[in-house]
Amino acid sequence: MFRRNSLIVAGVLVASGLTIPIGAAIAEPAPAAQAPAAQAVVADPPPGLVAAMQRDLGLSAEQAKTRLANEQRAGRTESSLRGRLGDRFGGAWLTGADAKLVVATTDSSAASAIAAEGAQAKVVKHPYAALVDAKNALDRVGSRAPKTAPVWYVDVQSNSVVVLSSEPAAAEKFVAASGADRSLIRVERSDEQPQTFYDLRGGDAYYIGSGSRCSIGFPVTRGTTQGFVTAGHCGSTGASTSGSNRVAQGSFQGSSFPGNDYAWVAANSNWTAQPWVNQNGGNLTVRGSNVALVGASICRSGSTTGWHCGTVQQHNTSVTYSQGTVYEVTRTSVCAEPGDSGGSFISGDQAQGVTSGGSGNCSSGGTTYYQPVNEILSVYGLTLKTTGNGPSPTPTPTQTNNPGGTWQTYTAYSAGATVTYGGATYRCLQAHTSLPGWEPPNVPALWQRL
Repeated sequence: MFRRNSLIVAGVLVASGLTIPIGAAIAEPAPAAQAPAAQAVVADPPPGLVAAMQRDLGLSAEQAKTRLANEQRAGRTESSLRGRLGDRFGGAWLTGADAKLVVATTDSSAASAIAAEGAQAKVVKHPYAALVDAKNALDRVGSRAPKTAPVWYVDVQSNSVVVLSSEPAAAEKFVAASGADRSLIRVERSDEQPQTFYDLRGGDAYYIGSGSRCSIGFPVTRGTTQGFVTAGHCGSTGASTSGSNRVAQGSFQGSSFPGNDYAWVAANSNWTAQPWVNQNGGNLTVRGSNVALVGASICRSGSTTGWHCGTVQQHNTSVTYSQGTVYEVTRTSVCAEPGDSGGSFISGDQAQGVTSGGSGNCSSGGTTYYQPVNEILSVYGLTLKTTGNGPSPTPTPTQTNNPGGTWQTYTAYSAGATVTYGGATYRCLQAHTSLPGWEPPNVPALWQRL
């Protein structure tokens, strides 16, 4: 079922899909001797911070902790010197792997006082306040800035305001129109073209081509590619998508309907897969994809009707739409309406599936079917975006000789459970419900051979 643009078509859903179509010289004296600085170390930095600094800044763990301590101390010193220097303050910054503090001033006689605080002094021509005034002048006419001059900022290290532009002549006109002091501004050639970044979140709207609207199921990854799973009837392979904000988003990489009703969309670099489902405007975190039992509570997020809940009624259901029959979907008592197609079904914090179709509506109640998410992950080799319990397994089935044993498909296993398979014994590492292709030898993230 489709909604064109913003029009809502009233009516009753009868086993149908839920898609809606629709440059000054700077004098610098020789550095004064700095007061010896204690090699303080941050004893307990936030988890993961030191590892990230090692990876991205090329530091050892000890260097990272020392740098963090120096940065904390430098912040206090800068604040004190800024107040004491007043209108003679020229800015401050950190330099070197150990984050040494440099404080600029327009008064050369203040250099010794700066050094006494353990910082390096740099004498500059323009006070920081003047640079801020010049930048504010550019801000006031920012809406008229040419697209070729997308960035401007106060650069304390060069004691100037920098305008980045791929066409310097156009940038010069922008500067002139601002009325800013030209002697404080430096136009620098740059091809930088900043773009905004957006989150992929289950339940949010997306558009297919120029017309129809569906809902994101669950954000996923495949290698370094980020995207989401959704309903197959929402779009065919190759169809382009845009987000709820109508910004270009990605394209369908695979789609199956009828027979199945699943698809996945690979997003462009402006979009980031998040482990979230839209819960009445808030973010519900997804932590896994253990299959909910019949009778379990389950909720759905969609871009038309938002957040609604019910119970799981039957697994392994076949449902016939006007386009054909879809097999092995799950039947629920949750309502849905056009535009909710593809949206998230979740039980607790466990992803269950993507909205396929149904009957009724969210005023009088209804029945809705979803395509189980684990099948989609397996078919396309995707990893569910989760937090807490790590990524969902995305195994590639392999042939195992003499399988046999106690392991079975579609069985809920808890962490610590043991099974036999192919003559070997395995211990369960993560709670999950087994699926075809998830045999213990194939998913070491789930099973440890004993």
